Amino acid sequence: MFMGTPDFAVPSLEALLAAGHGIAAVVTGADKPRGRGQRLTPTPVKVVALRERLPLLQPASVKDPAFAAALRDFKPDLAVVVAFRILPRGVFSIPAYGSFNLHASLLPRYRGAAPINWALINGDQETGVTTFFLDDAVDTGNTLLQERLPIGPDDDAGVVHDRLAALGAHVVAETVRRIEAGTLTAQPQDNTQATPAPKIFREQCRISWTSPVGQIRNFVRGLSPHPAAWTMHRGRLLKIYATRLSSSPLTGLPGTLHSDAGRLSVTACDGTLDILELQQEGHRRMPAEEFLRGYSIAPGDQLA
Repeated sequence: MFMGTPDFAVPSLEALLAAGHGIAAVVTGADKPRGRGQRLTPTPVKVVALRERLPLLQPASVKDPAFAAALRDFKPDLAVVVAFRILPRGVFSIPAYGSFNLHASLLPRYRGAAPINWALINGDQETGVTTFFLDDAVDTGNTLLQERLPIGPDDDAGVVHDRLAALGAHVVAETVRRIEAGTLTAQPQDNTQATPAPKIFREQCRISWTSPVGQIRNFVRGLSPHPAAWTMHRGRLLKIYATRLSSSPLTGLPGTLHSDAGRLSVTACDGTLDILELQQEGHRRMPAEEFLRGYSIAPGDQLA
């Protein structure tokens, strides 16, 4: 049985199908209204399930006894969970061989909802994926397999997300193969090495221009493209998607804007960053050069 909802889960489901595993059922989130017309749209995992004509469940609550009863009717051997919900023991203990989850970090590092974002915000040069058996506490179960992935200096969360989704699909398929073969031994996590990766809310995404340039750059990378780091200029919200360390440092108080020949720069406490891509509220994302063709910057303007 496969449980997952967003794009991140799709490669894992497709890898299991390609490996010839029988999918008893797919469990995914509810359809949600999207776009200007707020049209109900199926989850990416549901799209695959419908394409492959797989039995599909979309429970309103994973704690509903009727949901657990429906799962038991399928008599699953194993449940594979990728970017779904926190499951109660009454659900994850149903499969004969248990339930395992794919997590986008090298557990026990970055337990929580936003492991990719926090790894980049903290300037890590390496991340990875882990499969582990589900337990009562979130992301604490015994680990099965891990694979590492280097983080490039210019990678953002979107790039790392896509690479980890592909790497995770391979690890998921290999985990199932080795569970089936009886050649995999689960290992307990070292809780003393655990670090948190809590969900990130909009108010946490505001850039502090009094921070060092390297820290700001990692903050922007870690939040790009979603939920996106932001700042304010003349009462307008600006989302910042990409920056680089400036080769021509400028002077001014932290947050001071400079524009010259299509280049948009801002000072921090210890240097200058060039803003490469940004988005004004109500407009589309665009390169700084294009942005400056329709947006004026006055001498001494400040970001806040």
